[in-house]
Amino acid sequence: MSFIHFAVTDGNHSKRHYPLPILFLLFVLSLSLSSCGGSRIKATMTLEERLQVAQQLFEKKNYFEAKNQYRIITLSYSGSNLADQAQFYIGECHFGLKEYILAASEYERLLKIYPNSQWVDDAKYKLGLCYFQLSPKSSLDQEYTLKAIREFQEFLEEFRTSPLVPTVEEKLRQCREKLAQKVYAAAEQYYKLGYFDAAVIYFNTVLDKHYDSKYGPMAQFYLGESLRRMGKAVDAREAYQRMLDKYASHDLATRARQRLQRLPAQDTAPESK
Repeated sequence: MSFIHFAVTDGNHSKRHYPLPILFLLFVLSLSLSSCGGSRIKATMTLEERLQVAQQLFEKKNYFEAKNQYRIITLSYSGSNLADQAQFYIGECHFGLKEYILAASEYERLLKIYPNSQWVDDAKYKLGLCYFQLSPKSSLDQEYTLKAIREFQEFLEEFRTSPLVPTVEEKLRQCREKLAQKVYAAAEQYYKLGYFDAAVIYFNTVLDKHYDSKYGPMAQFYLGESLRRMGKAVDAREAYQRMLDKYASHDLATRARQRLQRLPAQDTAPESK
C-alpha cells in the first residue's frame, strides 16, 4: 500500500515527512488540544517543550490531554531518546483513567518496541498491575489473575535487583491467595454437602498447588475430616499427622491431635449424608 507524503516544518525549521494517515492523526490531535487546552499548547513546540507540557498535564491528572501530547511525541519523534518515556506515559494515562486493557496494550507496546528502555521494568510491573486490577473476586473466572501471575513471575525473573521486587512479590502473593481461595471454596462446598470424595480432590489440589497459602492448614485438616467421614481411618490418620508435622502452631492442630487419639485403627463404614 502506498501513502501520499507531506512535508511539515517543526519548531527547529527542519522538515519532517509524514504519510497521510499519520499527518491526519496529528491534525486531529492538534484540533482537540486547541479546543480543550487553550492557547498555551502550540503546534510548533519543540520535543522538549511538548514533553514538559505533557508532564504538567499528567501531574494535574488531566490524563486525556496529557495522553494526546505523549501520542504526538511517539508519532513525530519515534526515534528520539524521549519516545520511550512518552510511550510509557501513554500507558500511565490510560491507567490513571482506569482503562486497564488499553493501558496494558500500551505497556506491551513499549516492551516490544523499546526493549532496552530504562522504563522496561516499570512497564513490566504496570502490565502485571493492569491484569491485577482487572482480576475479579475469587468466585468468578480467574483469567486475569493468571495473566497477572505470569507477568509478575517474569518480572521477578528478569529484574531481580529492581526496587519494585518487594511490591511485585506482595502482588504475586495476593494473586496466589485468590486462586487458593477459589479452590478451597469449592472443596468446602463439597464437604458441607457431604460429597467427601469430591472434597478430598479439591483439598488435595489446595495442598498440591497452594500449600503456602493461608488455606493450606485448613485444607490439610479438612482432608483428614473428609477421609474420616468416608470411613478411611488409615488415610485420615496420615492426614492428621501431616497437619501436626507441617502446621503445629495452627489453631486446628489441637483438633487434629484429638482426632488422632480417637481414630480407630482400621477403616470403618462411611458416614451417611
